[in-house]
Amino acid sequence: MKNVSFISLVLGFASLATACKSGINSQTKNPLSVNNLLDTRYKMLLDYPVDSMSMPRSMNIKTNEIRKVPSKDWTSGFFAGNLWQLYRLTGDSKFKEQAEKWTAFSRKESYNKNSHDIGFKVFCSFGEALKVENKKEYEAVIIKGAETLCKRFDPKVGSIRSWDFNKEIWDYPVIIDNMMNLELLFEASKLSGNPKYRNTAIQHANTTLKNQFREDNSCYHVIDYDPVSGKVRKKTTLQGYNDDSVWARGQAWAVYGFTMAYRYTKDEAFIKQAEATALFFMANKNLPEDGIPYWDLKDPSIPNSARDVSAAMVMASALYELYGYTKKDNYLAFADKMMNSVQSKNYILDSNIKAPFLFDHSTGNWPKQDEIDEPIIYADYYFLEALLRKKAL
Repeated sequence: MKNVSFISLVLGFASLATACKSGINSQTKNPLSVNNLLDTRYKMLLDYPVDSMSMPRSMNIKTNEIRKVPSKDWTSGFFAGNLWQLYRLTGDSKFKEQAEKWTAFSRKESYNKNSHDIGFKVFCSFGEALKVENKKEYEAVIIKGAETLCKRFDPKVGSIRSWDFNKEIWDYPVIIDNMMNLELLFEASKLSGNPKYRNTAIQHANTTLKNQFREDNSCYHVIDYDPVSGKVRKKTTLQGYNDDSVWARGQAWAVYGFTMAYRYTKDEAFIKQAEATALFFMANKNLPEDGIPYWDLKDPSIPNSARDVSAAMVMASALYELYGYTKKDNYLAFADKMMNSVQSKNYILDSNIKAPFLFDHSTGNWPKQDEIDEPIIYADYYFLEALLRKKAL
């Protein structure tokens, strides 16, 4: 595990100093070095038993009960992705062996036309696998997933439909999270040579760019369209504090999504929006000193509000890529700050807790009081991705 220890130490050198500032779990006897804390948690992923109906999503920190989901859940691809990324970081074949087993469970999701999150489920598993092993079977799953996802695209609206539920509330809802699923489409066009998937992704990104952002460059969570006219019906939220609030993870999805769209298209409008929303986030008056945001930056209970490590890790990974295109040091420095902050006793899950997670203090769905201030699998995924992106720099 020497490679992980080295990488963690390089990125975590300032985190012990940061630990004194937040006040979250700051009282720890006989603290381990930061890299050893993470190494302990990395190894726990190998101990989690393989079960197609038990993909780890989150954990109730009060009861230590792991929330387990089947492949149809939008978070199901992340655990396999974590194992693939740990293999790339460490070279330890044990991670690869487990990754292959977990990845297989997501294969059928490439046919699931009832989900807009095929990208999360298929690309975070099979896409990560393809980075390690250039197998035609992996390519086929990605291409099939893209074909299925395109069936949710309406050319009149110009977007991929998100939810099918609550039809009495939504006519044609499109969420900012959907930007993350476009990577599947872009890659499918590269693999297959079929421009349809890429063109669908670009149309969706352009519609989102036109309608999803406010004048201050923050973004709405949900835009509901009239499927007959294609016009916007309302701008609202499901996971933010209210319609005009600043849901932290939504801002991170936006920066990540448009930076990624720029990667494939080199459309300056995409990177311009990514930069504008990143700067809005980084300069927000309600952002804590350590860079780990409250779940919503307009929650009136701040500073007595839940943090969201997952939002920080999505943003950190996005900022490393954004720095790669712009070479603007403020993006690199801010990403480093967030990464240093989480690699501390404040946020790393206690080593006495036996569970396949790395970090505590993420927030899933505050309005539903679901997964509040808990370990959540996608925080770990984007942390590991950020480690790889930092290493590549």
